[in-house]
Amino acid sequence: MTAIVMESKPLKEAMWAEASAMVEDRLKSRGGRPCLAVVLVGDDPASATYVKNKHAACRKVGIDTRDFHLPAETSQADLIALVNGLNGESAVNGILVQLPLPKHIDARAVIGCVSPVKDVDCLHPENVGLLFLGTPRFEPCTPGGIMRLLAFYGFSVEGKRVVIIGRSNIVGKPLSALMLRAHATVTLCHSRTRDLPSVAREADILIAAIGKPHFVTADYIHDGAVVVDVGVNQVPDASAKGGKRLIGDVDFDAALPKAAAISPVPGGVGPLTIASLLMNTLRAFDLQTA
Repeated sequence: MTAIVMESKPLKEAMWAEASAMVEDRLKSRGGRPCLAVVLVGDDPASATYVKNKHAACRKVGIDTRDFHLPAETSQADLIALVNGLNGESAVNGILVQLPLPKHIDARAVIGCVSPVKDVDCLHPENVGLLFLGTPRFEPCTPGGIMRLLAFYGFSVEGKRVVIIGRSNIVGKPLSALMLRAHATVTLCHSRTRDLPSVAREADILIAAIGKPHFVTADYIHDGAVVVDVGVNQVPDASAKGGKRLIGDVDFDAALPKAAAISPVPGGVGPLTIASLLMNTLRAFDLQTA
């Protein structure tokens, strides 16, 4: 059995082309471009890279952006005041507060202040509630990208046993809601799940989103399973640029002979998170200008 390697590049390019066409359509029909405001607090290198990539993707498809880079010592009150100001600006359609925030800031309080119709990360409690009711206003970016990736490679989740390892508010929990909406049977696992390998082996579709490099070995995968690796872990590698390289939560080489399909790291789910963000920004624009 030769596994399909589910690279995201062709899907990402298709989504970017679709977003670009939608921007041009909105410009002609409504006389305006969508605008995304991105707020970064502090100087975390990984966050700065993510923000840079988001701005670049927006520019590529014609979405306007506004950049707010605040010092690490910014108070919670000042950050909330900025968010409230952006809520009131009609020219700003989407607001993204880059996580994680410095420890002295309550991220839930800040996210709760983002207008639900501008919450393109789908983290506001109202949007999370709509998601779990099966009527989402926005699709959360990484889970939405995973659903698109599976569909792009022809894998339906309807009626399938889906096992998700990791119960974060960013991936595991919202992905379980999208999977249920698509009629999958979902098991959401975590650090206290008993005999995790045997539970994982029951999966037709196995999603690894636990944040531990090469945590998922061949022992977790039954023959013919579809494996989606959401992990992004930096590990030392003297031969790599900067002395580090990216690997996933799945031991790719060990999983390859057993899986029917597997997403790589890098080049798998990651690029689709930003592509989904572009689509959510367009969705926010439509909601606010209809």
